[in-house]
Amino acid sequence: MIRLDPTTASPAAPPTVPAWALAAGGASSEADAAYQAGAALGALDTPARAQPSWAGAWRQRLALNGAAASMRLAGRAEDAAGLRDAWQLCPAGADPGPAGAIFSAWRQLALQPPVASAERLAKVVELLGLAWDHKALADLCAAIDDQVRSGRPAPFAAAAIAARVVAVRPDAELFAWWLADLVLAQSLRWPLPLPLLMAQAYGPSFRAEAGGGKRIRPGDKSFERAVCVALVHAAAEACRLAGELSRRAEKLLAVVPKLRAKGADDVIFLLLNEDAVAGSLVTKNLSRFAARRLFERLQQLEAVRELSGRSSFRLFGL
Repeated sequence: MIRLDPTTASPAAPPTVPAWALAAGGASSEADAAYQAGAALGALDTPARAQPSWAGAWRQRLALNGAAASMRLAGRAEDAAGLRDAWQLCPAGADPGPAGAIFSAWRQLALQPPVASAERLAKVVELLGLAWDHKALADLCAAIDDQVRSGRPAPFAAAAIAARVVAVRPDAELFAWWLADLVLAQSLRWPLPLPLLMAQAYGPSFRAEAGGGKRIRPGDKSFERAVCVALVHAAAEACRLAGELSRRAEKLLAVVPKLRAKGADDVIFLLLNEDAVAGSLVTKNLSRFAARRLFERLQQLEAVRELSGRSSFRLFGL
C-alpha cells in the first residue's frame, strides 16, 4: 500500500523527450533513428524505473491505449471506451469476451516483470485468441534470452523478436507487438514493461514512403528504423501522460484530508493504480451508496474525472 501523502504524487517533474529528437524528417537513416530513439528512451527511463504513487494508473492507461490500437489489428471495432466497459462490466471470474481478453493481455504486460516463460506466453496467446505449440513457445523464450544477452540495442532486439514471430506465424502479429514491448523492457532492465509500440503500429512511423504509404509490418524492409522512430513518438506520449497524471494525482492526494468516508483510502489507492474505477465499487469498508457519495465529493473537489459520459454505471479515474 502506498502512503497517501501528497509528496509522493510528484517527487520530480516528469522528463520530456528532446525537441530535436521529435523534429520531422530528422531520422534520414537507421543510425539517426537509433540515436533519436536512444534520447527518447533515456528521457523515459526515469519514470519507467521510479515508483511514484500514480505509476500504476500510468501503466494501465498505456495498456488501454495499446489494447485500443490492437482492436484494428484483431478486426474488432471497440475503442478505449468500449474496452473499459468490457472490462468493468464483466463480473469477477466471468469471461470478458474477445475484446476484454485482449485488453487483459495488455494489462498483464504492464503488471508483471518482463520475464518470458513458456507457461506465461501460453496464457498470453490464449488471451489473444491464438493457439501455439508449447515447444515453439519454449524456443521463442530461448530466442528472447539470446537477443537480450547479445547486448543489441533494445529497439533492435525488440524488432528482431517481432519479426521472428511474424515469420513463423503471420497470423500472430498482435503477439509480436506484445512481445516487442516485453523484450524492450527486458533489454533496458526496466522493472515493468511499458506498452508503447502497439499504439504506434498504424501511425506514420510505420508507413512506407513508397508503395502508397503501405504499413510496415514486422520483418519488412526498414522495420528496425520504423521501430526506432515509433519509440521516439511513443516515449514522448508516455512522458506527456506521466506529467498529466502526476499533476492529477497530486491534486487527488491533496484532498485526502478532506475526505471523511470510511474506506476512502481504498478508493484513492485504486484510482492511483487503475485506469478506471467503477462508481458502484463495493469494498469491505465501503457500501455502494457510500462509494457514490465519495465519488460525487471527489468530483466536486475536481480531484477525479468521470470517464464514461453516462449517468449510470459511471467510471472514474485520474
